Amino acid sequence: MITKLPRWILWGGAVLAFSAGCVNTAALMGFANLSVSHVTGNVSLFASAIAYLDVHSILYIGALLLSFLAGAILSGFVIGQASLKLGKGYGKALYIEALLLVISYWLYQQHDYLGQLAAAMACGLQNVMVATYSGAVIRTTHLTGLTSDMGAAIGNWLAGRSISKPTLGFQAIIWYCFCGGSAVGAFMYAKVGYGALLVPITIVLTAAFLYNYASGHLPEKREPRREKHSS
Repeated sequence: MITKLPRWILWGGAVLAFSAGCVNTAALMGFANLSVSHVTGNVSLFASAIAYLDVHSILYIGALLLSFLAGAILSGFVIGQASLKLGKGYGKALYIEALLLVISYWLYQQHDYLGQLAAAMACGLQNVMVATYSGAVIRTTHLTGLTSDMGAAIGNWLAGRSISKPTLGFQAIIWYCFCGGSAVGAFMYAKVGYGALLVPITIVLTAAFLYNYASGHLPEKREPRREKHSS
């Protein structure tokens, strides 16, 4: 059970959730009208396309699902750990995500549907990147599981059972940040179209730079001093 969250995890989860909300809303409001940050709804659309033998939708939505999966695979390959610990892999993953978002932005500007696939891959990469911390699952690109976990925790609290309040607070922060990013994405898309993606691109690039700069100085990274034993 989490008793205290390091600030780098708190801030990192918050800004990445905000970024994902912005990306997903811009993708939904654009010409493809499909989500890129979560899979469940797209699987339902994929199944519907199969039922109606809509070959174009089967191929495109199928490619979208595979793109999210590819991003998750890439994240696992680069980071190589299931629990959240400091390491150079996160900085690399963030830079790759930023590059994918830049590619997505450029393709969207060309009215190319491949932009949707690049954005989905970026979200798949980010979703796996955060993974777990002290046994608590942390996801920043969709809210279904997180909302379920929050509901279960609140139910246990109402029943008088002990819960991890830091975990619940962190989940609430991610929820509101994703919602806030979605609102900003919708507002920006209405004003500048796919230029809205410049917001998450800036956020992810800044996060990558700050992480690489600060990771070696964070308390969790420092090696404890070894005491010398007399022979």
